[in-house]
Amino acid sequence: MSPTIKVLLAEDQSMVREALAALLGLEDDIEVVAQVARGDEVLAAVREHGVDVALLDIEMPGCTGIEAAAQVHGALPAVKLVVLTTFGRPGYLRSAMEAGADAFLVKDAPAAQLAAAVRKVLAGERVIDPTLAAAALAEGANPLTDREREVLRAAADGSTNAELAAALHLSQGTVRNYLSTAIQKLAVRNRAEAVRTAREKGWL
Repeated sequence: MSPTIKVLLAEDQSMVREALAALLGLEDDIEVVAQVARGDEVLAAVREHGVDVALLDIEMPGCTGIEAAAQVHGALPAVKLVVLTTFGRPGYLRSAMEAGADAFLVKDAPAAQLAAAVRKVLAGERVIDPTLAAAALAEGANPLTDREREVLRAAADGSTNAELAAALHLSQGTVRNYLSTAIQKLAVRNRAEAVRTAREKGWL
């Protein structure tokens, strides 16, 4: 008999997390050994429980599932990482793969598919939702630089250029240039549209 696969579930919505845990618990060879509701609790829990596979939601407090995946991959590269998302945004797929994820699935996939993905990544395979993979290829790479993304993220709350400059330790002219370039690259009219478009594509 093969050894039990130890799984961590990171998901901030308790009902969804408990439902996933219950469904995976029905599998003979899978055991959910840890559950966390915050991205910044993932690495410590993975270490503490000797996890084989971590299932990570993208949208979590503390840090995103993609950021948590990068932390685990950097510290414990043997741990397999499955990123789950409600949002089928192609940019998220690229970011997740760059962070070291072994699988990328939408949350409404059947439970059997999720269990199969856990087994496959442990066997060294990569599992990607085919619809998202096609969308990511069609979308192309994120055109924004790290700095442009940083400024756009900071601008999302409606901060003025002066406030952004102070928060990011940049000059107002530099902030204006980054915002202008991002707006041009995204072919939109203003910063609000730039933030919305970049978020929809999973580029922020």
